[in-house]
Amino acid sequence: MGNQIDRITHLNYSELPTGDPSGIEKDELRVGVAYFFSDEEDEMDERAQPEKRWKEPSPQKKDEAAAAAVVAGGWGGDIEYSAFCCQECIFSKLGNNQDLQVYSVKTLLPMCRAGDLVELAASDQPAHWAVYVGESQVIHLHRQEIRKERLSDVSSGRPARIVNSWYRYRALPPDLVVQNASGHVGLKGQEICWADSESFAAWCRFGKREFKAGGEVHTGERRYFLKLHLSDDRVHTFNFPSLEDLIREKRRRDASGKIGVLKELSVLNHK
Repeated sequence: MGNQIDRITHLNYSELPTGDPSGIEKDELRVGVAYFFSDEEDEMDERAQPEKRWKEPSPQKKDEAAAAAVVAGGWGGDIEYSAFCCQECIFSKLGNNQDLQVYSVKTLLPMCRAGDLVELAASDQPAHWAVYVGESQVIHLHRQEIRKERLSDVSSGRPARIVNSWYRYRALPPDLVVQNASGHVGLKGQEICWADSESFAAWCRFGKREFKAGGEVHTGERRYFLKLHLSDDRVHTFNFPSLEDLIREKRRRDASGKIGVLKELSVLNHK
């Protein structure tokens, strides 16, 4: 097994087909491998050619060059993703068509509206998600407890951004988003049925049971696909049986950082 370069991601999302999963060509989806990890939040040949013609760099060399560029730049920036359920795009975080800029909490607060999803950036752990409920307050899952706190206190100086558009599901009305979040404040430990802050916040906004731990029955079919966009022409694809597993893997890679992901994938490609 091994990761394969995606063959369809050059299409715009508007060009990607959606529809009944039974209509999918199975051979087109047999890409990538699945990895399962615990949640991280609470956790070529270089010989000269005779004719000296240009030679396409190997996948390993491309990844190493990308990693070197990251180091030279001093900051890795965001790992870019898209995710699909069968052939339907359900998540998009791509810098070429989205604003991924982060702001200080002081700058962000005037932009926030009740029901917004807010992401707090982090460099060595998965980003923290919260639901903005008004009056500078957010509700979020932290250390196995759902809390209501001031965004400035939760941020601890970390930059933040509004991420309403990353998941492609239809959002609930703002008052219902706030109601969903408020109704769970105070829950602790085994009362909580979300694996991480992202899943909880996304459930509050979209109301889909797939965000809950164990919310999907595992049938053995790997119908979720996570695509890591490392460059314009290089995409790694992994598949999973549930949205919960996909989110866990995405968050694990966020915690590794861009350099870590590039190095890891370079090793995996040459096992």
